[in-house]
Amino acid sequence: MVLQTVDGIAFRMAREYDFSFLGKFGKVFKIWDDQDSGNICFGLEREGLRLFLKFAGAPTQRASCPPREAIENLRSAAEIYRQLAHDSLICLRWAGEIGGGYAAVFDWVDAVCMGKMYPQDRKRFFSLPLDALARVQEEIMAFLLHVNERGFVAVDFYDGSVLYDFARGKTVLCDIDLFLRQPCVNQMGRMWGSSRFMSPEEFTLGAPIDERTNVFLAGAMAFALLGGETDRSQAAWRASDGLYRVALRAVSADRAQRYPSLRAMQQDWAREKGRPYNGT
Repeated sequence: MVLQTVDGIAFRMAREYDFSFLGKFGKVFKIWDDQDSGNICFGLEREGLRLFLKFAGAPTQRASCPPREAIENLRSAAEIYRQLAHDSLICLRWAGEIGGGYAAVFDWVDAVCMGKMYPQDRKRFFSLPLDALARVQEEIMAFLLHVNERGFVAVDFYDGSVLYDFARGKTVLCDIDLFLRQPCVNQMGRMWGSSRFMSPEEFTLGAPIDERTNVFLAGAMAFALLGGETDRSQAAWRASDGLYRVALRAVSADRAQRYPSLRAMQQDWAREKGRPYNGT
């Protein structure tokens, strides 16, 4: 391990690397060097504009793959961001080869993360009133429907992928790098992701991974936002009984008992909230 500095900020690398190209995007104010993806991430600022840059190709300390593989993974991820552009998804501004590797540059978002790995952020996130948490759930369902309609299925999507911008009152979603094109089947056994949000088929070699898989994900998110997360008892649920029944059906271990589609789940959710379904 070696310690490097960029713009006065120290970070760890397996070997020293030339990051002088970062100056094209601004001055570094934050670095994330503890990723097993082989990426290293930077917060940059120039003339008041902030950006988030993800870079592959450098010898990071915790990489689980060689730099060349990390580059191809990030290149593939950038294409997924382009194809799944959505109002709730963090905006990809530019991606391409630079600095002997590959970079993806996103808008910077001043938001807090729902994920358990950020306890202070998580505490603030869950200070939101119940109605706001329900809106987060609805925005996640709308995004998953968009993903399905574009021919993809969400994989490795969990609470760490969910941010909330308090200033704008807006949900921001990120980390969609491992989403897969449909049709697809489980070729791994245990797939990538947090087990708290994974369906039974994501642990079963050869099982279909499809829209019903994402119905399960949407239900698991509902329990994470409005209930007891893995405690899916009605006693742990904080919203209406009707919404509890929607979420519970969505996370059925039996695929046939789940909603047949995300749109059907949306329709039931809207009906139980007592408003007409508008198809969005």
